[in-house]
Amino acid sequence: MFAFFAGFYSVSNPDGPLAFWGSLIPFTSPIVMMVRLPFGIPLWEKLFSLVLLYGTFILISFFAAKIYRVGILMYGKKPSVKEMIKWVKYK
Repeated sequence: MFAFFAGFYSVSNPDGPLAFWGSLIPFTSPIVMMVRLPFGIPLWEKLFSLVLLYGTFILISFFAAKIYRVGILMYGKKPSVKEMIKWVKYK
């Protein structure tokens, strides 16, 4: 919902701080950046937003795979955050 409302704000002020940071944060960038594109933003902002979005996707996928590898064998018990951190450190 926040990305949706930040997109509405970006229409009236595409160079404002909320629009700028909303277009860089990976969870809001797909919506806010699409709203800002017709207003002619610099190329470096577009590329930086894409790099952050793809980099975050790869990083989260890596950690999810490490947790899944160990966690799939643990059934019937809810893992704690401490256990999941240990699972990420396993080799």
